[in-house]
Amino acid sequence: MMTNGGDPNSELERAVLRGPGAFRVPESMVAWAQQFQDAMMMYNCAIREVKTKLEVLNDELSVRNQRNPIEMIKYRIKQPHSIIEKLKRKGFPLTLQSMTENLDDIAGVRVICSFVDDIYALAGMMMRQDDVHVLQIKDYIRNPKDNGYRSYHIIAEVPVYFSDQKSFIRVEIQIRTIAMDFWASLDHELKYKKEIPDAEQISEELRACADIIAGTDEKMLAIRRRIEQKENER
Repeated sequence: MMTNGGDPNSELERAVLRGPGAFRVPESMVAWAQQFQDAMMMYNCAIREVKTKLEVLNDELSVRNQRNPIEMIKYRIKQPHSIIEKLKRKGFPLTLQSMTENLDDIAGVRVICSFVDDIYALAGMMMRQDDVHVLQIKDYIRNPKDNGYRSYHIIAEVPVYFSDQKSFIRVEIQIRTIAMDFWASLDHELKYKKEIPDAEQISEELRACADIIAGTDEKMLAIRRRIEQKENER
């Protein structure tokens, strides 16, 4: 995921307009390359909207609670070849309409928090905003995946105002703790190294680590709450 800098539109221009063969872009996609680039620009703007909303909440909560709930915000636009591969894998047509209607994660924002209760607090505040249209919630913290993955996912549409229109653009927001993010990074690396020896055993060890990390997150939250309670009693 991009954290800052980077121009997704420049990447798309190189990949689709100047060198479609590099990503095996079908002829049908090259024909609407400009529309594709326009769509990516809109997704990029939607990321800015979500990022601004999160930064405002972080500033407010830092004043109210004397600490920042958000440690880091990461974001990215899905690469053209990844979009094509996912559409093919799911059996969807390779069209612009199919892309915007069927893929929820073209624009992605990842929020890294210190504590588990910060995750639910931020998620609740985001979903209560009247211009955020929540389409789907996946709570992998209370209901982890079989491999141990934990995170809180929100699929939402946010308004973006352009020169001649207002559009609601879909964004996937992932909220997790520092420990959850560290674990997910290691698990992601393993997925691309299935041929290494003892891959299955490593997966089992990672699953066990996920449980340990979850327990650590709970203990850290309990310690913080004890400290806060002691401070309030003074």
